[in-house]
Amino acid sequence: MSVVQFNFPTIIRFGAGAVDEMPAFLFDQGCRRPLLVTDATIAALPFFKKIVANLSAIGLAVTVFHNIHKNPVKSDVYAGTDQYDASECDAIIGLGGGAAIDVARAIVLRVHHREDLFKYDDLIGGDVYVTGPVPLFVTVPTTAGTGSEVGRSAIIADDETHQKKILFSPKLLAIRVFADPQVTFDLPPAITAATGMDALTHNMEALLAKNYHPICEGIALEGIRLIAGSLVTAVNAPTLQSRSDMLLASMMGAIAFQKGLGVVHSLAHPMSALLDTHHGLANAVNLPYGLAFNAACAAEKFERMAQVLLIAQKDAAGVIEWVRELNRQIGIPAKLREVGVKEEHLETLAQLALEDFAHPNNPQPVSLDDFRKLYAAAL
Repeated sequence: MSVVQFNFPTIIRFGAGAVDEMPAFLFDQGCRRPLLVTDATIAALPFFKKIVANLSAIGLAVTVFHNIHKNPVKSDVYAGTDQYDASECDAIIGLGGGAAIDVARAIVLRVHHREDLFKYDDLIGGDVYVTGPVPLFVTVPTTAGTGSEVGRSAIIADDETHQKKILFSPKLLAIRVFADPQVTFDLPPAITAATGMDALTHNMEALLAKNYHPICEGIALEGIRLIAGSLVTAVNAPTLQSRSDMLLASMMGAIAFQKGLGVVHSLAHPMSALLDTHHGLANAVNLPYGLAFNAACAAEKFERMAQVLLIAQKDAAGVIEWVRELNRQIGIPAKLREVGVKEEHLETLAQLALEDFAHPNNPQPVSLDDFRKLYAAAL
């Protein structure tokens, strides 16, 4: 596979070997002291050490910051900014899954915007305060899940309340994405499965979201089709083609969900914040229940999903059963109890879900009682 270029919404260098282009690009842009933001697991892997060596070989003094939580919080961003300052960095590389890239993007914001981080929360109109310059920013995805590498927002939780905030601005787009499917081969099967289901959830919820955006709906349908043909292989017997298709579908999901998300994400976000559940895993377990909640109000969209899935039963029930079977094939648990949720958690989870930003775009309204029932059914 040769490296090809997409320009949507930012410049994406895609293909086997794309990451090898990053050192020369940064050097040519005048970067000399990049802050490389990742997580502790990735920082210990051989491919990461090779990337750092390649950056160093061209004359870049790399500072690595990897002290981040699995579900990032404000203090991670502040610590990373302190490291940026102490090392006199001049650029930021976000390398990893959604958590690492979200923290990297939030540091990009904070470098020249030093008021309280959550002043810039998009949900309260804080994007209007993002007026200053931002440092050079590039991304390298290592998972096919969130698609955060092509995004312009970061989701960061409050350390104490666990409530998630959205930092958003077009200024926060990476100026170059190096999307190399070879980098994703070091992912263990369980992470490939969870992140892949995250990508599927993004595409499905974007299609179902009530906002009008036919461009995003077309992208979401193609993302669903790619995942249907590649996720099982990527988990159980990965090939370059399956990894490539998943990486594309992940980016497509992130592009599509600018149309909106829905009830599944509002079910998943509180689990990550309260119980530190992997976001993709939380989405995967909740997805059949959230789809069932929307079945009656989005029949035509379920039929379109069934068509690209090439399943015989072309309705919501057929799509939901297909999702359940996919979860079984890639080792995703069927119930919340199997991922650490207990009955005593449900009321707090439901309250947090009601406060979440995603469900207002759901095709039908979701009440506190609806959230209670959905968690109880999935438990």
